[in-house]
Amino acid sequence: MPTAFQKAVWEALSKIPRGKVTTYGHIARYLGTKAVRAVGTAVGKNPYAPEVPCHRVVPSNGKIGNYSGEGGVERKIALLKEEGVEVKEGKVVRFEELLFRYEK
Repeated sequence: MPTAFQKAVWEALSKIPRGKVTTYGHIARYLGTKAVRAVGTAVGKNPYAPEVPCHRVVPSNGKIGNYSGEGGVERKIALLKEEGVEVKEGKVVRFEELLFRYEK
């Protein structure tokens, strides 16, 4: 049974537009928490991937990070590529330009 916090994180994931990425920290700020690691845990437990796009979440340094969905990191990179997000040497190309920032 998912927690209210997990549901809030998954709802935040659904707001990330195709072809954009965001960070765990941006999601935490959007939700009004400093619990960035808890956000990461909730993202990793997303049972609705890839429809609820946890593959669009990366660390704040723009590196690709992990993907607990089927196929692992290779699948995450493939999903991002399908959306026009280029990954080179394990990092999102044009990270700042593609960074989605939530609005309240």
